Amino acid sequence: MAPKISILMGIYNCASTLPEAIDSLLNQTCTDWELILCDDGSKDETYAVAEGYRQRFPDKIKLLKNEQNMGLNMTLNNCLAVAEGEYIARMDGDDISLPERLQTELDFLENHPEYAVVSCSMIYFDQEGDFRTGASLSATPEPSQLIHGTIHCHAPCMVRSEVIREVGGYSVDKKLLRVEDWHLWLKIYAAGYRGYNLDQPLYKMRDDRAALGRRKFRYRLNEAHVSLLAVKTFKLPFWKRVFALRPILVGLLPMPVYKFLHRNRG
Repeated sequence: MAPKISILMGIYNCASTLPEAIDSLLNQTCTDWELILCDDGSKDETYAVAEGYRQRFPDKIKLLKNEQNMGLNMTLNNCLAVAEGEYIARMDGDDISLPERLQTELDFLENHPEYAVVSCSMIYFDQEGDFRTGASLSATPEPSQLIHGTIHCHAPCMVRSEVIREVGGYSVDKKLLRVEDWHLWLKIYAAGYRGYNLDQPLYKMRDDRAALGRRKFRYRLNEAHVSLLAVKTFKLPFWKRVFALRPILVGLLPMPVYKFLHRNRG
């Protein structure tokens, strides 16, 4: 019998954090799920750690492997190709899902057929512990808000399977690396679907020195690219293209300034 929820997790060089991430799923109040892991060419023991869990929980966990690093877009599509659930959830290999996360999101989508996506705010933590809870996004975002950035937190989201498949899953393009979620929401909203953001934080995102180091300037250019796509897709006024400059300007900030603003924003 197919599970209700398929959880997609691309994993890459996260051997030290993966056990905590998977354990948080095994401790969920909702048990009707499968976890699909795809190793994206890790150079550490990530695949071995994942295989250990697959052997212990063969009825719950599927494990795939890319022969070389393909990026998260392609990796998640590989997971999606074998997913059997009615709902598709996401999670990263260095984060933590709080025990009630899956059940809360499942209940919401089951009770609100008018929404295709549900996500929530997140608690940010590093090697020293929790340091902030992210500001809640608009509960019911409008398409025009996609010029400013992602409108649903990706890692803790849940999406109806038929919707994500209808829009072709994640788009694979170098210009969409690190912004695959933003572009996915653009496609889903362009298809006429809408999503909802729960005010309740149900997910903890690891935001340590390693995570900050992955925020390279070339990905800021990708953010500008998707912002411009949003202007075009939703036929917004031409002058709103100016918002595409914001990620570029942020990318030019000195790292100490960026770290301070990032840790202390609401």
